[in-house]
Amino acid sequence: MGPVDCHCHLAAPEFQEDVEDVLEETKQAKVLALVVVAEHSGEFERIIQLSERYPGFVFSCLGVHPVQRIPTGHERSVSLKDLDEALPLIEIHKDCLLAIGEVGLDFTPRFASNDEQKEEQRQVLIRQIHLAKQLHLPLNVHSRSAGRPTINLLKEQGAERVLLHAFDGKPSVAMEGVKAGYFFSIPPSIIRSEQKQKLVKQLPLESICLETDSPALGPEKQVRNEPKNIFIAAEYIAKIKGISLEEVIDVTTQNALKLFPKLKPFLRT
Repeated sequence: MGPVDCHCHLAAPEFQEDVEDVLEETKQAKVLALVVVAEHSGEFERIIQLSERYPGFVFSCLGVHPVQRIPTGHERSVSLKDLDEALPLIEIHKDCLLAIGEVGLDFTPRFASNDEQKEEQRQVLIRQIHLAKQLHLPLNVHSRSAGRPTINLLKEQGAERVLLHAFDGKPSVAMEGVKAGYFFSIPPSIIRSEQKQKLVKQLPLESICLETDSPALGPEKQVRNEPKNIFIAAEYIAKIKGISLEEVIDVTTQNALKLFPKLKPFLRT
């Protein structure tokens, strides 16, 4: 049994030069599978190509993130136009998708400074929740500075299979997601995040998955994170829970299979 990285960004510019080497090292580290998410339609083809080059190891999620990067490198809140541009591409690749993602809400003031931006983010998310339902796919969800609004909207819209990645809200809010049957993925940055440590103390292991969010949220700030660092997250969860590393990997991988049933034919567990 090995771990599943339930949320990483291998189409990010940080991996452009050496993604094959990173993937080989990840395989050698005995990571079972990588769930690769998109932030915008410009990454879709790259993600699909990686999943075709590494079948049964790299799995694709396509979706539109609540924060969009523009060509100058600046970031802005998502618009419905961004989603409209992405939907035809999702339609083309729908049969090979593991999930819809990365989707969600981001109410960080520098991105969503007014109610109009927040409402447009909500509308983009609602449409992607409906898309996931239509395609019978789970959702891979971002909720920075918007934990409660994201969970409430997911519940209101009847989302069932949900992964809340790197949740930054209070444990009491996360427990509302647990009651709804949602999963929470924990990145290696837990070793330097008191908030993530408190979250893991409260969350039942049966609701936890592993992620790296590579190239972000690594064990060290400002250092590129990689999928092989998944074991750092697992080890820290084991320490907090007072259980073995093997148990953490076993249960979180079973959780990933419940959340992403399309993984089952590929993983020998």
